Amino acid sequence: MAGLRNDTPTPESLTLHGKSRVLEAGFSDGRVFRIPFELMRVYSPSAEVQGHGPGQEVLQTGKREVDVVELESVGNYAVKPTFSDGHDSGIFSWDFLYFLGDQQARLWAEYEKRLAEAGVDRDAPMVAASASGHSCGH
Repeated sequence: MAGLRNDTPTPESLTLHGKSRVLEAGFSDGRVFRIPFELMRVYSPSAEVQGHGPGQEVLQTGKREVDVVELESVGNYAVKPTFSDGHDSGIFSWDFLYFLGDQQARLWAEYEKRLAEAGVDRDAPMVAASASGHSCGH
């Protein structure tokens, strides 16, 4: 999912819309996605969010108002956003961006289910990791 496959459409345009907090991505197959910054942030492919293996994902909360303050190119295959909360370690490959856009409805539903299972609200502040928790330096 997060790798780069030869059959994945590539972006022909990427536009940050700060007021509506979405990344508009136009792909070579003609599809255009409006991916909310919040969705990008809660599904960031970074170790800080995804952990280092299955079951180690860190549920993100309080990201509704997050902005993308910078979008840096990574070679010819990805972008690295810097979010207003300081998170900047996720590299979004073209196929991962396409996946986020294409699967938005399912991803939102999964996120809302995880929030409900954890008994937390989408707007709840993030709980700091414990000393025995994540140790990537982020």
